Amino acid sequence: MKLLILLAMLTSCAAHPQNLLGKMFTFPQETSTAHVRLTTSRQNLNAVTVCLRSFTDLKRDHSLFSLATPSKFNDFLIFKMSTSDSFDLSARDFSAGFDGLEFKQNTWHSICATWDATSGLTQLWLDGKPSSRKFTSLGSINGPIIIVLGQDQDSYGGDFDVNQSFVGMMSDVYMWNNVLSPCDIQSYVDDLNFPLGNVLNWKELSFQIIGKVLIEEKQKLCW
Repeated sequence: MKLLILLAMLTSCAAHPQNLLGKMFTFPQETSTAHVRLTTSRQNLNAVTVCLRSFTDLKRDHSLFSLATPSKFNDFLIFKMSTSDSFDLSARDFSAGFDGLEFKQNTWHSICATWDATSGLTQLWLDGKPSSRKFTSLGSINGPIIIVLGQDQDSYGGDFDVNQSFVGMMSDVYMWNNVLSPCDIQSYVDDLNFPLGNVLNWKELSFQIIGKVLIEEKQKLCW
């Protein structure tokens, strides 16, 4: 497989937005330092949808998406629990657990999470299948925002725990400042036409790689 490797052992400088269509981030080992920091100009959010695809064989807890502000370290967090079919979503430092979602190891999964500041409701979609809708917290997210892939921020921009680090591959990361409709989420899952993220857009992503994280061509199976 052809590798397009961007490897920073310490800290790389933020670059101009890149089109990562057909690419993936590979997190090859457990670490308390390696992560990808995403940059957005939007700093105030009254609603959130985050969609991403992940592939891992981890059986332990691990963070998939971590958004922190100076006042709330879990302003929006997608966290996979060690229990095979369980996730935890946090908004404004309040969390809700979601069970029975048929998560399998060593398989690409499409994961979308939504939250609305007015109702306080969160929901998780795994491969297009919705969870129950659950209450977390009211009130908008107000920056400055730091968004991290591969680690859980236990302080603003840091204090990572190796036992919560992500090991595997991640791709197609998008974020919106509204709650996507079920049809739009299904279009994302099926890789059809869907509205591109207006907070984070995989086709025009501004990011910084810290530590051992690689950019590779996304693997495709040959039949």
